[in-house]
Amino acid sequence: MPQHDGNIANSLPSQTIVVKIGTSSLTRAETGHLALATLGRLVETLCQLQRLGHRIILVSSGAVGVGCARLGITQRPKTIALKQAVAAVGQGRLVRVYDDFFTSLSQPIAQVLLTRSDLSLRSRYVNSYRTFRQLMQMGIIPIVNENDTVAVDELKFGDNDTLSALVASLVGADYLFLLTDVDQLYSADPRQDPTAQPISRVQHIDQLEAKIGAAGSSWGTGGMSTKLEAAKIAIAAGTHTVITQGQTPESLIKILQGEAIGTFFEAQPSKASARKRWIFGNTIPAGRLYLDGGAIKAIQSAGKSLLPAGIIEVEGEFTVQDAVVICDASGQEIARGLVNYSDEDLRKICGHQSTDIPSLLGYKGAETVVHRDNLVLSSL
Repeated sequence: MPQHDGNIANSLPSQTIVVKIGTSSLTRAETGHLALATLGRLVETLCQLQRLGHRIILVSSGAVGVGCARLGITQRPKTIALKQAVAAVGQGRLVRVYDDFFTSLSQPIAQVLLTRSDLSLRSRYVNSYRTFRQLMQMGIIPIVNENDTVAVDELKFGDNDTLSALVASLVGADYLFLLTDVDQLYSADPRQDPTAQPISRVQHIDQLEAKIGAAGSSWGTGGMSTKLEAAKIAIAAGTHTVITQGQTPESLIKILQGEAIGTFFEAQPSKASARKRWIFGNTIPAGRLYLDGGAIKAIQSAGKSLLPAGIIEVEGEFTVQDAVVICDASGQEIARGLVNYSDEDLRKICGHQSTDIPSLLGYKGAETVVHRDNLVLSSL
């Protein structure tokens, strides 16, 4: 990995860094108990970065694993109710351990528990941003986890890789580190394929052709596929992303100094506003719109709004201002946006000119289906 234009840990004190550590790195696979040595090294590294002037957010898994260990449960819970109960037991114990470690280094922390609705609803998204900003301004390290105790399946992040990428997008982070149980991304699972080749740097993630494995341990929820999806979200928002070994968290400082450790995903130059980053990364699409070639060219090349004439098919059930995925005729996603019509009304006007809307619907609606201010290309 080449030097990153002066992004050196001890020379640029204004970087915002999000670090996500997975259950497989935090706990011992055979027992589910916390790996205290790893946790101690992680805390020491984060405190060192904080002292150098960086703003740090830690996204930590492990609540369910710690809860299982406390209750003597030997397998990861399979029902939502049991998982939520175990998470309630484990989350407090996990944060207590973190607080003990950070307190020994005189570093204050805060617990932040999020559900998907906290980031998918605009007002709560803004409030979440203000909370993170205030905590970091006060020199406090937020420790973030999904609120498993109350999250329902429809409003879950699914894994903390996704959560960490959305938090990185929310705060406009410079770096996202995904700490896992392998040292970097490989062309195949190195635990199963001895010919797997390491991948050190990724400039165009869509061109990445890697075989990805399942979850790294019986206690974790995220495999390499979730880390790639997280990297897509983060780099599209302008955040460099690194996948590296969680058992050696001290490597974070070396990576920031330019050493080629782990797999480095180069951030895309993002010109998107905070609102458009929210639309792209945090809203939960309720439907899909399929476009003809002319409409695709208009929104991709000319930066125009989406008009009803270019829509060839409507899928899903949604209401005004819901998020939708915008696709080409084959179903390939090209954009996301907030719609000005319900699916019922949109089915009546798709394929027609905007001037026909009053006669088709019986009222004068918006000329656009998705206004360009509420439309985000998938490449951002």
